[in-house]
Amino acid sequence: MKNSTLIHVTGPPPAPAIGPVKTEAPRAATSPAVQVAPVPPVAPAAPAPQASSATLAAPPATVVDIVLPVYNEEADLARNVLRLHEYLECQSAFAFRITIADNASSDDTWAVAQRLAESVPRVTALHLDEKGRGRALKAAWSRSDAAVLVYMDIDLSTDLAAVLPLVAPLVSGHSDLAIGTRLSRSSLVQRGPKREFISRSYNRITRLALRSRFSDAQCGFKAISAESARALLPWIEDDGWFFDTELLVVAERAGLRIHEVPVDWTDDPDSRVDIVPTAVADLKGIARLRRGLAAGKLPLASMGGRLTGDTRGSSGTESGAADRARGRARLVRQLVSFGLIGVASTLAYAALYLVLRQAMPAQAANALSLLLTAVANTAANRRLTFGLRGAGGRLRVQSQGLVVFALGLAVTSGSLFLLRRYDPAASHAVELAVLITASVIATLLRFVLFRAWIFPQRRPGAATTGGRR
Repeated sequence: MKNSTLIHVTGPPPAPAIGPVKTEAPRAATSPAVQVAPVPPVAPAAPAPQASSATLAAPPATVVDIVLPVYNEEADLARNVLRLHEYLECQSAFAFRITIADNASSDDTWAVAQRLAESVPRVTALHLDEKGRGRALKAAWSRSDAAVLVYMDIDLSTDLAAVLPLVAPLVSGHSDLAIGTRLSRSSLVQRGPKREFISRSYNRITRLALRSRFSDAQCGFKAISAESARALLPWIEDDGWFFDTELLVVAERAGLRIHEVPVDWTDDPDSRVDIVPTAVADLKGIARLRRGLAAGKLPLASMGGRLTGDTRGSSGTESGAADRARGRARLVRQLVSFGLIGVASTLAYAALYLVLRQAMPAQAANALSLLLTAVANTAANRRLTFGLRGAGGRLRVQSQGLVVFALGLAVTSGSLFLLRRYDPAASHAVELAVLITASVIATLLRFVLFRAWIFPQRRPGAATTGGRR
């Protein structure tokens, strides 16, 4: 068991933790020791006269708790906290609190945070003796009494006008989580090409490896309902930068609704992120999470069931077995449909090749025949095998289909090259036999890529991600 993380708290005493009710224990949990430093009370404003009642109304409960994880931010902390506080005072329609979560800063960040908590209303601060953004968010969210829990980067790279659109779907009950996305067409992002490339590459890897549907895993602008946090946090292992991705993937697999908000983003050149170690840690996290999901270690159905009122998945083992059974049945149906379309495509390919071979060289006839049948094959599989309708995403699907076509072309062209090298006098019939064999191999490759990349399959029970398909 790990040693407890010591947490020092400044501000109003913490509300009871949102501690989990688990169906099984994923790992040994630790309870952080909390030290509360009370703040001198602020004199209340004089109550307005009330004719109908002599009882004073209680102050409104905190609806939104915005957590700012910080590490060595003494220079910018006060300025940005006051800027955020001023904006919320003027624009927020909900009762709010700002929580500064200092994770093991070695400068005067904690002293600045304490002064802010003592002098600014609705600002609290906590200090952890160990680093880690995920660790700081778990600690802050677990002690909060708010209905909606938010996380923002202290540099305020996100335009604050996006705060209300982020929080509103959770306050209304429409969604379980909300995330800012810098990768939407309507987002305005100012950052260098290096960070743009890294961000898009990471999100592409996440979508391929974990079959996720959300667009931006690492944007430092997220919100979650307290109820969802109670269900999910005990199962999130990462305490560092991968925390965001793991939380979103588990939530999506559990069938929770994720709302996406396009944001305007200005990159902070003074970022504390060490890119190479963080990238390595993220890749390790992806591999670990992928293994855990494949082994059915997470009680996904029971997580989602507690939040939606569906208690059919009371056992992690039973729900995992049911999900796997449904996945196998769907795979069989897709294989049958894909196979029938593949047979028709192969016959069409053979006929086209024999016709075109009379007028052009073998490589040209092969390429043109494969291109025409690949376009028709992709369209047929989109509609019949994977059940997509309408014009949305058709261009993307065909573009990705052409990449798969290029791989198929490499396989079949390579087979022709080898045939000509070892038997230059081979007849057209032998050519055709070799090409059909190579085409079968290319077809198997096409199915794997279609299922894993072009038409990634959502786990049974998963909800549609807001703002996407």
